Amino acid sequence: MLLPLLLSSLLGGSQAMDERFWIRVQESVMVPEGLCISVPCSFSYPRQDWTGSTPAYGYWFKAVTETTKGAPVATNHQSREVEMSTRGRFQLTGDPAKGNCSLVIRDAQMQDESQYFFRVERGSYVRYNFMNNGFFLKVTALTQKPDVYIPETLEPGQPVTVICVFNWAFEECPPPSFSWTGAALSSQGTKPTTSHFSVLSFTPSPQDHDTDLTCHVDFSRKGVSAQRTVRLRVAYAPRDLVISISRDNTPALEPQPQGNVPYLEAQKGQFLRLLCAADSQPPATLSWVLQDRVLSLSHPWGPRPLGLELPGVKAGDSGRYTCRAENRLGSQQRALDLSVQYPPENLRVMVSQANRTVLENLGNGTSLPVLEGQSLCLVCVTHSSPPARLSWTQRGQVLSPSQPSDPGVLELPRVQVEHEGEFTCHAQHPLGSQHVSLSLSVHYKKGLISTAFSNGAFLGIGITALLFLCLAPIIMKILPKRRTQTETPRPRFSRHSTILDYINVVPKSGPLAQKRNQKATPNSPRTPLPPGAPSPESKKNQKKQYQLPSFPEPKSSTQAPESQESLEELHYATLNFPGVRPRPEARMPKGTQADYAEVKFQ
Repeated sequence: MLLPLLLSSLLGGSQAMDERFWIRVQESVMVPEGLCISVPCSFSYPRQDWTGSTPAYGYWFKAVTETTKGAPVATNHQSREVEMSTRGRFQLTGDPAKGNCSLVIRDAQMQDESQYFFRVERGSYVRYNFMNNGFFLKVTALTQKPDVYIPETLEPGQPVTVICVFNWAFEECPPPSFSWTGAALSSQGTKPTTSHFSVLSFTPSPQDHDTDLTCHVDFSRKGVSAQRTVRLRVAYAPRDLVISISRDNTPALEPQPQGNVPYLEAQKGQFLRLLCAADSQPPATLSWVLQDRVLSLSHPWGPRPLGLELPGVKAGDSGRYTCRAENRLGSQQRALDLSVQYPPENLRVMVSQANRTVLENLGNGTSLPVLEGQSLCLVCVTHSSPPARLSWTQRGQVLSPSQPSDPGVLELPRVQVEHEGEFTCHAQHPLGSQHVSLSLSVHYKKGLISTAFSNGAFLGIGITALLFLCLAPIIMKILPKRRTQTETPRPRFSRHSTILDYINVVPKSGPLAQKRNQKATPNSPRTPLPPGAPSPESKKNQKKQYQLPSFPEPKSSTQAPESQESLEELHYATLNFPGVRPRPEARMPKGTQADYAEVKFQ
């Protein structure tokens, strides 16, 4: 505190402790080199020993400058010399008589950086140095650039307005000088304006796209300027559309040219990545399309380029892929044909006769019987890309194709004995081969018929012989008894007679059985049953397996009365016919009922 007072006394100041002297100014001022700045300032001093007509003088000094001998950097005292380095650049713009000490610094230079204080003189009493309340001037390098305001996209043929502003302006500072340069202005003849900002109007053309437009700001000092360059974006339709391909994370592949559409081959299961990029303004919307199906779509603000990933290509991924780029000014598209290659799959044989498929999907090792003389067509079918080369062999010998255009077809117009054996279809492919075999057996028509007839004849003879052996003893035992009991002639065989008419049967409780029960007395001894014959009680409980229809008994001219002796000679046997159905013509006459449920032989 003592040092400033001492300095004030040494520098010619007075009233060091008088509180009626005060000043307001910012403590630090920063200015870029070459620019201008205004430093506002106000102060106050006592009204003593001066009148309104007494002139007031103000001085700005650098720090540690003797005010009585040293030169100020700025003053309103016309007879006082100022420092040579600041002459014309530092100016006291305020009126000390009104308490204004504002200072303007133009074309600031690095050597101007220092501490500054203010001195006021008026009358004989006011002689005061404001040593404690000065400001420090900081000069920096010029890094600020002007701001250029221009639409992001320019429409060709439409006028556009561009504004350049340098945000550093003070009332007391002279305005900078603005100028414009650029290819778009070569034929416009537009003159730059000089102000704190500049407005430029011109009409862009498609050729102006991607060219530079520069706004220059020049200050009073030579060589001190600032500039801002912008790149013109003139709208245009998509162009230079490019498709790139990567496979299994390898570098980009070039598709093979094939006509107007590039062609790409890929093996089944590989990883493919398709990239599409186009040059357009504004950015175009990109899309990947397979046939008529949209697979991927990007927004204009989305990533560039647009990728389409196929992690493991399948046969169904084959087709034409189209990349389309579109904006409001037009569109462009390119296509790529993708062929997914794979070895033969699902090799099989189809058999057809008379243009009609009779057997499908015959696998390896199938046996195929065929009649001699029949026509036969064997068709070998498989799936592969590109198509596999098909061929037929018989016992290792290559057969000539029936249809050269379709070697998978083997036609046998008339099957012969020499055709018998193994036929093999081969599917050969660069990525792998397959084959399927079938065995052809040829049968004779005559042999088949004779064998079938012989088998049927022998079967009929065997059944007839079996029945005859079973029934012959019974018939031979019954017929002599009948002849001895009556002399009546033997009845003729009727058309509807069966073997049941000539064998003894166990009667049911029908009319005939009831008559026999009435003739037998309760006290009469029972007729002894043959060994092994079932008792009447067991017959009642016996389950019936099949109910046979009753047939009319054979009629004779004279029926012999039944006797106990004839009953004793009854023999029993059981003959079951499972699954026998009555013939339509063997229906029972009306008014009759079945008298026989079981037929037994012994």
